[in-house]
Amino acid sequence: MDPIQHPDLPDSPFTRAPFEVVDNVALPRWSADIWEMVEKFQAKPDDLLIVTYPKAGTTWIQEIVDQVNWSGDVESCKRAPIYDRIPFLEYFVGPTMPTGIELIEKMPSPRMIKTHLPFQLIPKSFWEQDCKALVVARNAKDCLVSYYHFHRMCLILPEPGTWQEFFQKFMDGQVCWGSWFDHVKGWWEAMSHHRVLFLFYEDIKENPRQEILKVAKFMGKVLEEEVIEKIAQLSSFNVMKDNPMANYTTLPVEIMNQNISRFMRKGQVGDWKNHFTVAQNAEFDEQYERQMANCSVKFRNAL
Repeated sequence: MDPIQHPDLPDSPFTRAPFEVVDNVALPRWSADIWEMVEKFQAKPDDLLIVTYPKAGTTWIQEIVDQVNWSGDVESCKRAPIYDRIPFLEYFVGPTMPTGIELIEKMPSPRMIKTHLPFQLIPKSFWEQDCKALVVARNAKDCLVSYYHFHRMCLILPEPGTWQEFFQKFMDGQVCWGSWFDHVKGWWEAMSHHRVLFLFYEDIKENPRQEILKVAKFMGKVLEEEVIEKIAQLSSFNVMKDNPMANYTTLPVEIMNQNISRFMRKGQVGDWKNHFTVAQNAEFDEQYERQMANCSVKFRNAL
C-alpha cells in the first residue's frame, strides 16, 4: 500500500484541524480522510479489538494486553512503542508516517488493534469474523478532565479552548469520537450480541491482578500467578510513565508536546473534583441521569 498524501498539508503533517462529522460522529480530520479505508478494513477471526473512549485507560489496557500476550516477557514488550505494538485502526497523520491500517496489515496473527470508535462505526468485518472486543470504560467526569489536558498537549486534535468551553463541548458530544454517553451505551449493549469483555478503569486501578486475570482468560491465555503479579507491576502507572515504550515520549513534539502536559499525567480516580465547579457538577449530573437513564451500566461514583 502506497503512503497516503494528506490533501491539506503539503508541507507538514501536523495541524490542529477542526473535527469532521462521519455518520453523525465527530472524528479527527485525519480519521475522516481515510474513512473509506477504515470502513473496508478486513478483519481476521483471531483479531482482538481494544476499545476505549479517549483517555479511558487506552494505553494502560494496551500494555496489559501486550504483556499477557507475551506472558510478561519484558524484553518482548520493549520491542517497539505501544502505538506500533498495537496499532490505532483509524490513525493517519500524514505522508511521513504509516496509517494504522498499514501497520496492522503488516502484523502477524493474532493481531491486537486499538480503536476509539463507537460501536456503530466499527468496520462490519470484525463482526462477520466474530472477533473479540475488549472494552474499557472510565467514569465520565475523570474522562472529561483527562481528555481536556490531552487536547492541550496533543497538537493534532482541535483546539480545546478554555476549560469551560471544553466542558460544554464534551457535554454536547462535540469532541473527537463523539459523545461519551453514546460510546459507553453502544458498547455496553454490544455485549448481548458479540464477544465483548467490558472492564472498568476504576476496577483495574483497585485490583489490577483480578482484572488482568479476566483479560488473560478472555484472550485464552493461562498464566502462572507470578506472571500475573509481574504484569500488574509492569503495567502500573509509575512504571509506565517512565517507560519510553509506553509514555509516548518517542513521538515528535509537533504531535504531542509533553512540555504542556504529560501524556501520562496522573492516572487517578476522582481528579475531576479538582476541576469541576459546583455549577458544572450539578449540570453534569443532570445530563448524566438523563442520558444514562435507560442503560444498566453502573460506574462507581458516577454522580
